[in-house]
Amino acid sequence: MLETNKGSLSECRSVSQQGEKAGISACKDFRSSATDGIIIGKSAFEPERAVIQDPNSRIPPIGRKEGLIMKIPKRTFSVLFLILIFLVVPPVSVKAGETVDHSLYGELLEKYVKKSMVDYRGFKKEEARLEAYLKVLEKVNAKHLSREERFAFYVNAYNAWTIKLILTGYPGIESIKDLGSLFKSPWKKKICRIDGEVITLDDIEHNILRPQFKDPRVHFAVNCASKGCPPLLAEPYTGSRLDKQLNQVTRAFINDPKRYRIEKDTLFVSKIFKWFSEDFNNDVIGFFLQYAEGDLKKTLESNRGKIKVKYLDYDWSLNGK
Repeated sequence: MLETNKGSLSECRSVSQQGEKAGISACKDFRSSATDGIIIGKSAFEPERAVIQDPNSRIPPIGRKEGLIMKIPKRTFSVLFLILIFLVVPPVSVKAGETVDHSLYGELLEKYVKKSMVDYRGFKKEEARLEAYLKVLEKVNAKHLSREERFAFYVNAYNAWTIKLILTGYPGIESIKDLGSLFKSPWKKKICRIDGEVITLDDIEHNILRPQFKDPRVHFAVNCASKGCPPLLAEPYTGSRLDKQLNQVTRAFINDPKRYRIEKDTLFVSKIFKWFSEDFNNDVIGFFLQYAEGDLKKTLESNRGKIKVKYLDYDWSLNGK
């Protein structure tokens, strides 16, 4: 004779909508209680005799064969329990549209970047706040960011860590190159705490930004703390405004008379276009025409087939005071 544990049945609670639809409920204690539709043998501690046979369920009862009750091994019973738990507990997921808080960095940029020049003295006074921002970046999992947010994240990281690098020698340096040596350039120093690693500025630019995003405008967004480099934008890059910001800094650089000159049939441009020619499809004139304005654009369009490209000397002196 089989008996039901009536006292246990009243203690059972449904733990999931799916379980109710399947005719399966969970008990507070699977070792001493019976769920709705589970018949326990003479001993309440014999789970191997438990079968699921809810007469109201649309699903054929588990453990029943042609109207006969059959034993369920303990191991099988444990597996069923784990499956039930998996159905009840939803998996953890990353929220869509995750962003990085660049507000602290934005406040520093607004105060200490004016007219393309960086006030390193001011940054030095608030180095603790810069370090706090770098801590924020250190905790970011870039894999959880959208493409645009990730792009902005790495550009901001490059620029903020460059400022931090300058402060390690400031005052007393005239160029970022002063922080290197005969054996190692400053861009190869492992200083950037990102993605759970300590990497170099070169890693960010040449192993992440350039190969992953393949956008030549990045060369006008990252700043090498030098006057020959495109100016540091006085605000953080953000995913929501990234395209607009990249166009802004690229157009500003291309149309700045201090960054180019035309002599007869020769266009003199920054050595950036020489060092990274492949990023510009080996077509400097073509890239210029995308962003040039006014007389510069007219001159390039009317003489495109005749103009030669040469490169200006690069000014490595510090882009600030």
